[in-house]
Amino acid sequence: MTPGSARSRRQRAGGVVERYFFTSGWHDDLRRTVREFAEREVRPRIAEMETSRAVAHDLSRLIARQGWIGVTIDKVYGGMGAGHLAKTIIIEELARVSGAMGAMVQASQLGVAKIIHFGDELQKRTWLPRIAAGDCLPTIAVTELESGGHVLGMSSTAVRDGDDYILNGHKVFVGNSHVGDLHGVVVRTGEGAQGLSAFLVEADRPGFSLAAHQPAMGLHGFSFGKLIFDNLRIPAANRLGAEGQGLAVAYSSSILYGRPNLTAVSLGIHQAVLEETTALCIERERYGAPLGALNSIKLKLGRMKSRLMTARLAAYHAVHLLDQGLPCDAELMNAKFLNHESAVESAKDAMEIHGAAGLFTDRPIERYQRDAHHIYAPAGTSDIQLLRLGEVALGTSKGQWSERLSHLVRTVGPHFREDQLEPAAG
Repeated sequence: MTPGSARSRRQRAGGVVERYFFTSGWHDDLRRTVREFAEREVRPRIAEMETSRAVAHDLSRLIARQGWIGVTIDKVYGGMGAGHLAKTIIIEELARVSGAMGAMVQASQLGVAKIIHFGDELQKRTWLPRIAAGDCLPTIAVTELESGGHVLGMSSTAVRDGDDYILNGHKVFVGNSHVGDLHGVVVRTGEGAQGLSAFLVEADRPGFSLAAHQPAMGLHGFSFGKLIFDNLRIPAANRLGAEGQGLAVAYSSSILYGRPNLTAVSLGIHQAVLEETTALCIERERYGAPLGALNSIKLKLGRMKSRLMTARLAAYHAVHLLDQGLPCDAELMNAKFLNHESAVESAKDAMEIHGAAGLFTDRPIERYQRDAHHIYAPAGTSDIQLLRLGEVALGTSKGQWSERLSHLVRTVGPHFREDQLEPAAG
């Protein structure tokens, strides 16, 4: 890396992440490993991803083979056993370079949750080692076109037929739809809230198909498309948990993995926004001095920096509590809300600082803004997070998933030693 390269300028201009109480030297090493990989393997591919808008199959597989999808999988199943804070750092560092690849990793790590929380021992031993090795990319599929975020409004069905179930229907906005090997599908097996069940559906089963990939506003290279089930037959052994536990599978995965994962994507994009904008303010001159010498610019940069520091603190605090097995649903909601809103606000400030130059694709700032908007809806919009936080304030919330499943999410305990963990190969 030459002293005047774009990469070195970015790293001098805001690229150093502050050390937090929650992180250790091991986490710093992990961050360095992921950042070096992202700069070496991901950044050179971004231009093609943006131009083609095609699904980045090969890059997704390359990232999976680093072992990072298995960051929260127990070592007994071949995973890293490193916890949710480590997961946040991995996603954050990938999203700093490519929001699309940060989203890819978060979507498959979200797909891991249902197996950890509700899989039986045979399902865990069958799938978790393959996921940890990068040979299988899992997803979770809940949303339907007609019902959207109203989970109980879904109409796709699974009908028992002897030792099998027959699935019919569809799912939309499925993260990693077109690269996924194992889809965790929630469908109707009965009426009402107790009539939802979850199943593991292999992508090569007869009766399974994908709608054509549709490029979206941002996250080019990532797929979040439509799955179609047409008399798809699966064995009853593929059911996750008992019949009627589908709502629990959906909600627990979204709250305990979805919200912190998407928080991390926003955090990485936010970091990139600050780095790119600070570099511009150092390099570009106005009135015979660097743009950053203007007080009006310093104020905007100061707000961006403050937002980023606050957002990262909220993100790390929430997953630190999750790793300890402590109740933290409210902290996870707040982190998702704060990180998305802060990233979008800072991206807006960055576009204003860049002016007309920010509108062109030779600079990444417009990509960061497009990518940041994609994080709004999944795992609950900002309004949903605020509604739930309001219920917490009023004492009317309906319990905490982090408390109910604490025996499964407590991955790194209070007596954790750094020498017990080794970063996955970069």
